[in-house]
Amino acid sequence: MNRSYQLHPIPLGKSNIDYATALNAQQYSAVTSSPGAALVIAGAGSGKTRTLTYRVSWLLEQGYAAEQILLLTFTNKAAREMLERVNALLPGRASNLWGGTFHSIGHRILRQHSELLGYPKNFTIMDRNDQEDLLESVITRKALRGPDKRFPKANVLAEIISLCSNTGETLHALLLRRYRYFLDLEKQLEEAMLGYDAAKKAANTMDFDDLLTKTEQLFLTHHQVANSYQQQFRAILVDEYQDTNFLQASLIDLLAAGHKHLMVVGDDAQSIYSWRGANVSNILEFPKRYPSAQLFPIETNYRSVPQILKLANASILCNTNQFPKELHAVRPPYVTQPALVPLATNNEQASFIGQRLLELHEEGIPFSEMSILYRAHYHSMEIQMELTRRGIPFYITSGLRFFEQAHIKDVAAMMKFALNPNDEVAFKRLIQLFPGVGKKTAESLWRQTLQMLQGSPQFEKLLSCKPPAKATKQWHQCVHTLMEITQDPSSTITPAVMIETILLAFYDDIMKEKFTNYDVRRDDLQTLLNYAKQFSDPGEFLVQLTLLGESEEQLVADEDQVCLSSIHQAKGLEWRVVFLVWLTEGMFPTARSLSEEDSLEEERRLFYVAVTRCKEELYLTYPELRLHANYGEAFQRPSRFLSELKLDLYDRWDVYHQHSI
Repeated sequence: MNRSYQLHPIPLGKSNIDYATALNAQQYSAVTSSPGAALVIAGAGSGKTRTLTYRVSWLLEQGYAAEQILLLTFTNKAAREMLERVNALLPGRASNLWGGTFHSIGHRILRQHSELLGYPKNFTIMDRNDQEDLLESVITRKALRGPDKRFPKANVLAEIISLCSNTGETLHALLLRRYRYFLDLEKQLEEAMLGYDAAKKAANTMDFDDLLTKTEQLFLTHHQVANSYQQQFRAILVDEYQDTNFLQASLIDLLAAGHKHLMVVGDDAQSIYSWRGANVSNILEFPKRYPSAQLFPIETNYRSVPQILKLANASILCNTNQFPKELHAVRPPYVTQPALVPLATNNEQASFIGQRLLELHEEGIPFSEMSILYRAHYHSMEIQMELTRRGIPFYITSGLRFFEQAHIKDVAAMMKFALNPNDEVAFKRLIQLFPGVGKKTAESLWRQTLQMLQGSPQFEKLLSCKPPAKATKQWHQCVHTLMEITQDPSSTITPAVMIETILLAFYDDIMKEKFTNYDVRRDDLQTLLNYAKQFSDPGEFLVQLTLLGESEEQLVADEDQVCLSSIHQAKGLEWRVVFLVWLTEGMFPTARSLSEEDSLEEERRLFYVAVTRCKEELYLTYPELRLHANYGEAFQRPSRFLSELKLDLYDRWDVYHQHSI
């Protein structure tokens, strides 16, 4: 008969840390709570990291050995920061603590037990490029991409496989929800996924997601291993729990299945990553999964002035699915209210922001303390141009500058070659978008093209070129498009019509197969089309794109720069001044979110996150009129997130033009 016998830690005497002085009352309650399930709802700017750090220190001082504590985070930086703070409080005591990202902890476990899953211990981990190379090999080996058959590029297929792993969805369910344009390829995609799994096993390699899926498989199929880790980790803490996905929550529940000593820290009001698999129901339904869980709200905000928090509190109240909370300010009231600023057009919105930034800078606020936040990257196009014209230094956290993005440059390359058939760089960029065309093939096609167009730039001659079989269909589509946009030399086709023709004729299909975020890039090109309507001459339009690119390059890294960021990228950051732009129905909230309550609530959480990035001055702006490529001038309705706010929460600014005398 087997018996269990537990060794108790030696009492350590009086604590070296004055927790009651170091923490506010709500933080103290959470940090010193008794073992068991606990949900800490830590509002924006409320000291979440401090709470977790002191909780780890408290556990160590209660006699927990460092190796008995598991701290799960979403970034290595967050884990390092917390462990450094613990070591500062209790020097040397946290050295054996298991702290890190979900994936790093999974990797550590698999290194010990991978042979139980049929993987030798010397297995390797693929980075994303390696993963895409292996997927491309599988696609080629199984001949899944025929000469006339659409099939996603390896990076898109990798994204599909990853989402299936992390959300627990079947391939069919995921395609229905997110990739409807690949539904007719479902059988081929399944074949590719099975082939990819077999290829990984044969190569003794794992991808990033395997570090979680294989760990879960290990625990579910080898109970003695799961039991050993359940007994080892007497206390489990999870940071940013609102961002966990189906798979991560499942792993946490497996590890905590015995003692249920699990503290999760997060804020349901800041759950904004469903597009990459995060599941807000993990945090909302935590009390159902752990009925005895203690709930600790932490609502004291150290970042923002009271006016900002009142507006944020009022907005998030409109969500149904949430833990009610009310942020309270430590800081005194500010001199002004948040500003609601309707502008006549999107160009006037950009002009207002540019002028106001310069005024605030002259008043002594550094550019580095100011930010412009938006729902989607393409919302920043006119603003980028305006800041460039005014010489305001800025940097972008949401991606490349608008005109430097691959899809913008692809379409520009097609236009350049149509106008100038001697443009070798434009031709080669364009032709390498097609399957089976690399640098050598592009050089060969370029020589054929030069010969055929010599003395007579008639694009129909290019139909006689010999591209690779895989690229024949796209080559012919491209040539016919070139013929269409240059067919009448007597009347110049407008740049807007050129872009629309290129997009509809073949580039839209290329984007679906090439990019994981097709919808976002499609919106970008729609915005480029809108911008192009200002020009009648394609040559002048392309010159302006080039000049804007040159201006952008001249803005060398300057520490005092305005930050332009999507709200998703801004989470965790803060500025004294925030401009939140394009607050109109269909833009923010997005048109796609309006039909689903869950999606609309996530959009409102995004608004809440944006507002709570602001310390002092908040500007909420929107254009009343938008130049739209398909509908001409379109009136814009203010976002519902504005109409939900009471009038006493902001000052309305009426902007007018000064007429010269």
